[in-house]
Amino acid sequence: MNRRNFIKKSFLGTIGLGVVGGIYSWQIEPFWVEFIKKKMPVVNLPENLIGKTMMQFSDLHIGDRFDYNFIIESFEKAKAFAPDFVVYTGDFVNYESPEQLDQLEEVLPYFVKGKLGTIGVLGNHDYGKNWLENEVADEIATQLESIGIQILRNEKTEVSGLDIIGIDDYWSMKFDAEKAMRNYDSRAATVVLCHNPDVCDLTIWNNYRGWILSGHTHGGQVKAPFLPPFLLPVKNRRYSAGEIDLEDGRTLYINRALGHLHQIRFNVRPEITVFTLEQKIL
Repeated sequence: MNRRNFIKKSFLGTIGLGVVGGIYSWQIEPFWVEFIKKKMPVVNLPENLIGKTMMQFSDLHIGDRFDYNFIIESFEKAKAFAPDFVVYTGDFVNYESPEQLDQLEEVLPYFVKGKLGTIGVLGNHDYGKNWLENEVADEIATQLESIGIQILRNEKTEVSGLDIIGIDDYWSMKFDAEKAMRNYDSRAATVVLCHNPDVCDLTIWNNYRGWILSGHTHGGQVKAPFLPPFLLPVKNRRYSAGEIDLEDGRTLYINRALGHLHQIRFNVRPEITVFTLEQKIL
């Protein structure tokens, strides 16, 4: 092979690889959901909850930017797990106009619910444009609660012996994590839901020792092998995806999101997380 033919073949090969990679990142990986199974050791967990499952969904982003029938199909797959608890950690819609409220209503009949309880918190995109439209967030919460999803807004609920604290979105005008964490009872088994993981770095935790379930980052959506994600919407770049030991008794878990703001993913598959509860002995 002479030099000219070698260069030509190499160039065509690079172009071909780029085309294949582009199609994969656009049409395959964004719709290739991964079920992640994790153990969740919880302090003070009642005997009756040992072995129960908690399924986490985050960042559905129902809207016009991708075919949200994928969300419905993923919900149907998830129901086969028959989870005991289901939690949603925000960004139910990708709000751009009132049309997204109609689209959410279209998906509502398919939402996954837990046998014992279904709890959620709101994310920044649930607060409309520039995260300032409180009436949009109120309407989304009303729609979700109409089908039995309890939306926590800086408050606590108790479900079958498990306390769940829900912190409203960090970027919203309704954010009040200090109020939420005043409800923490160190004698109770507790899990905290918080859309934006940057809240973990605030001094509002009231000596909480346990799990914090978040979303928001989408894992960056695009991640080169062996490198951190290029874009993360958080101040703390450590908070990208997966389980993170905060080294003070708290464990953060960041779900990579089921939906996406833009239909492109590479090396960051959409995720549904399934936790199995177990007792943590101190």
